[in-house]
Amino acid sequence: MKIALLGYGKMGKTIEQIALKRGHEIVIKASIENPEYDITKADIAIDFSMPSAAVGNISNCFNNGVPVISGTTGWLEDYDKMTALCNEKQGGFIYASNFSLGVNIFFELNKTLAKMMSSLDQYNISMEEVHHTQKLDEPSGTAISLANDIISEHKSYEKWALNTPETDTIPIIAKRIPEVPGTHIVTYNSSVDAITIEHKAHNREGFALGAVVAAEWLQGKTGVFSMKDVLNIG
Repeated sequence: MKIALLGYGKMGKTIEQIALKRGHEIVIKASIENPEYDITKADIAIDFSMPSAAVGNISNCFNNGVPVISGTTGWLEDYDKMTALCNEKQGGFIYASNFSLGVNIFFELNKTLAKMMSSLDQYNISMEEVHHTQKLDEPSGTAISLANDIISEHKSYEKWALNTPETDTIPIIAKRIPEVPGTHIVTYNSSVDAITIEHKAHNREGFALGAVVAAEWLQGKTGVFSMKDVLNIG
């Protein structure tokens, strides 16, 4: 499979290593320093670019018949527009706030726990996410996904807020520490006990492997999918 890497930072380089090990070819390495590329050379694109570049990258793929995997966060105000374009062009698309196979299992655990805890109003929910200092958006897209999944299952919460505890609101504490690939912690705390679930990434390889697995799965398909489809969960 010929892969275009749209965004060739640390994640792009890790994806390249894993893709090559799995027998694929990297035909495009687009970056701020190398912004010009011909997407038609690729069978599929994997976008881990900047929030400001994501919509342009994804649109270019759909307009040229190239399916795209996107792990870029911070652009989701245009998500519906991109899925509409995908369907219009009969393209293939997977967006995920986190492609780690373990995190996507964690998403399902989080939803199940939220549903179980929904009737227990003595527990207050909070969340913490920790990432490397190069991460531009906060809270992380993964934390937002976790919070939104809790809100969908738990009757006592209607929204989330960054660093701000409010009524009916899940507070998300965002920390930026050098060389931390990503940690997400969800806590249910009461006066008598606490329940905590945590996912801690040891390195970037889990995110990169998930993106390559998603690209392999998407090849030859049309439509808008998620990692639930890739992993056949949920």
